[in-house]
Amino acid sequence: MVLKCIAIDDEPLALRLISEYVSRFPALQMVNTFEDAITGAEFLKSTPIDLLFVDINMPDVTGIDLVRSLQAKPMVIFTTAYKKFAYEGFELEALDYILKPIDIKRFTKAVEKAVDYYKYKNKPADAETDESLYVYSEYRMVKIDLDTIEYIESMEDYIKIHITNDKTILTLIPMKKVLEKLPSAKFQRIHRSYIVPVNKIRSIQNRKVRLTNVELPVSESYNDFARNWSKQK
Repeated sequence: MVLKCIAIDDEPLALRLISEYVSRFPALQMVNTFEDAITGAEFLKSTPIDLLFVDINMPDVTGIDLVRSLQAKPMVIFTTAYKKFAYEGFELEALDYILKPIDIKRFTKAVEKAVDYYKYKNKPADAETDESLYVYSEYRMVKIDLDTIEYIESMEDYIKIHITNDKTILTLIPMKKVLEKLPSAKFQRIHRSYIVPVNKIRSIQNRKVRLTNVELPVSESYNDFARNWSKQK
């Protein structure tokens, strides 16, 4: 597996640094580099790639506008000296967002995320279910091990994923969509506001689901699951 990459940045020194970093990873191949967004966008129209490193603050066309214009979007890692563009990167579902000057350790984390996500998206149809969930949070893609999920809570437009050690991850995604990403044998919706991992249910009584550290309501719409679970126990 080798990910084909291009880099677009109006700073020649930044392009050389990214190219040098890419050369250190056998899983990456730098196909081309561009010093302006227009030429890079034309290349992308005719040449499919897997991963795009693109600066945000460029003359004429910004990296944000370039990515918005792409019909077939590769995985995107934004590189920029400005934190203020982070939300735009989040809206475009960028894989990561690296601030300049780019450090090799930070670059490595972004590359590892790209490789993991590529494998996740391209796993064979008959492969075993992946034991991870990928969501966008804090302006970048986050990988969550399914075993660490305690429960998932809806908060209007956002959902809050409660994970072990009292940590939470907030992401902008509908409950229905996140449920589609989870293995149906392992996660169950019990309420319009809650999804729970089945193996962490301790008991169900009086339309209440008891997990390890919390009790959650079961709505009438999902009461069939509660009855079936109780019969199996």
